[in-house]
Amino acid sequence: MAGGAVAVLCAADPALKVALSRAVAAGWQQGRLPLGAAAPPPRPARPERPPLCPPREVKRRRNLAVPAGRVALLHALAHIELNAIDLAWDIVARFTHQGLPGAFFDEWAGVAAEEAEHFALLDARLTALGAAYGDLPAHDGLWEAAADTAHDLLARLAVVPLVLEARGLDVTPDMIGRLRRAGDADSAAILERIYEDEIGHVAVGARWFARLCRERGLEPAATFRDRVTRHFRGMLKPPFNVAARERAGLPGDFYAPV
Repeated sequence: MAGGAVAVLCAADPALKVALSRAVAAGWQQGRLPLGAAAPPPRPARPERPPLCPPREVKRRRNLAVPAGRVALLHALAHIELNAIDLAWDIVARFTHQGLPGAFFDEWAGVAAEEAEHFALLDARLTALGAAYGDLPAHDGLWEAAADTAHDLLARLAVVPLVLEARGLDVTPDMIGRLRRAGDADSAAILERIYEDEIGHVAVGARWFARLCRERGLEPAATFRDRVTRHFRGMLKPPFNVAARERAGLPGDFYAPV
């Protein structure tokens, strides 16, 4: 499966990335692929469009009452999900040498497959609105988290699922409400699906972070705060969706003091 994960990372075309993700996840889940070993690239391949800019240069459109505002939101979310596909496959390929049980790879292959479905749903919705992924600029800040944690699985788990994906739990309910108020029930339904799946993704991260801390004799909350302080370029911004975070098994003592 590690070779398949690297193939996904090396696929620049989003449709190919989605197709490969589905195939590799299915092959692993059906027992047709060995875990194997393969070196992931320093950066995943990316299509020529959208142009990638520093985060501060990407204009935000907050008015969801107009089609352009909804397209801008969905485009930004599609870009996040495309990166999420790569982040999930990178954790599979990068850490095969650490003697992790098969259940670890089962869960992250499942996460990767769901991220691929999220991108496909958003991409199809953009098409329905007369747009396409790549039409607008996007920022390249998300892969910094992978680069900064490439050497440390605990840091990767702390920063990617337990900070970045948990942030999605905080902000998505508001986006769903705004889309519904704008009369875009189809887009809202996609975000509702993504929201429920992402609770599960944060739960996968929380479960493996806690297990690895126990196995290494580390206190989970203190270790989380240490890794986030050293490897996350930013601040944890309240308000937090405490109910969703608790459903995912992410305790408040992890993030409240950071």
